[in-house]
Amino acid sequence: MAWSCWARLCSREALSGRRSRGHRFTLYTQQRNGFKRVPQKTEPRKPDQETGSKPYKSSLSPPVQETIFYTSSPSLKHLVKPFFFTIGFTGCAFGSAAIWQYEYLKSRVQNYFDEARADWMDKLQPQKSGDFRKQVNMWWNSLSEGQRTVTGIIAANVFVFCLWRIPSMQRTMITYFTSNPASRVLCSPMLLSTFSHFSLFHMAANMYVLWSFSSSIVSLLGREQFIAVYLSAGVISTFVSYISKVTTGRFGPSLGASGAIMTVLAAVCTKMPEAKLAIILLPMFTFTAGNALKAIIAMDTAGLVLGWKFFDHAAHLGGALFGMWYVTYGHELIWKNREPLVKAWHEMRSKNRGKGGGGSH
Repeated sequence: MAWSCWARLCSREALSGRRSRGHRFTLYTQQRNGFKRVPQKTEPRKPDQETGSKPYKSSLSPPVQETIFYTSSPSLKHLVKPFFFTIGFTGCAFGSAAIWQYEYLKSRVQNYFDEARADWMDKLQPQKSGDFRKQVNMWWNSLSEGQRTVTGIIAANVFVFCLWRIPSMQRTMITYFTSNPASRVLCSPMLLSTFSHFSLFHMAANMYVLWSFSSSIVSLLGREQFIAVYLSAGVISTFVSYISKVTTGRFGPSLGASGAIMTVLAAVCTKMPEAKLAIILLPMFTFTAGNALKAIIAMDTAGLVLGWKFFDHAAHLGGALFGMWYVTYGHELIWKNREPLVKAWHEMRSKNRGKGGGGSH
């Protein structure tokens, strides 16, 4: 559900929000969202302006009149840096996840007796039942491992959503927290836009889906591997969106976690196609996960071919295809071949520990 705001990049006057050329959509937000409405000035229509092109206003999307764009339409060469960023970031994400898992398992073994002693002390000296900290701990322990894992992701999305409400942050948010191949900043928004939502409904819908599938995906992949897949999916789906926008010439900023969430949904539906799903407001209608995935892919494919502009269908398809590929082939090719990296990390840690121990004597 990544909202896509398509904008034709034109002259410098278009950036000021005063004129529109071609199919540029000037987006303003309602006053209740905390942004001031930009006053519109009536100017004579130029002969070269196309008729029938009206500004598109929506409180679901950020204002784009101050975004820094290229003065000319980007070409395929502008995808070189995003391509290498996608490859490099994905490799770093999985490498870091493998090391994180190694360190976590190692620390669990070392701290086993400390944790047992802490539990024993809690039984001897129980905290008061009304203590806020104990209530929070009880709630946290009642969550599944998947729910605890996505809590940090949800908190990050809420934090970024709050930043959108600060008027002085608008230009920074549009530049770094919306992805657009026509922007001068190409790489960092590929990741940051994954945590960015301008609409409360947009964020709530995405986070609800992520929370609903969190237990299944984490039990399937494990915490560390899931984090690597989720972050990589956000970047990969954005890169697919870049390719679509450059090849079709429909440029504009996109934001939202839908690309990464589509990866999660597609991975679970691929591994458990017979699982029963239902719509939140219509629980009486159930359908299999496999059929749901087919319907979503069909809808996004139609939207991409027909040029629907409400969603970033290319990002949806990129995320879904990555999720299907990863649980079918990628897990075997990437995660199960992490042992050389973990072994090299272990040897490096052992050497550093040996040097530290020798210097202390």
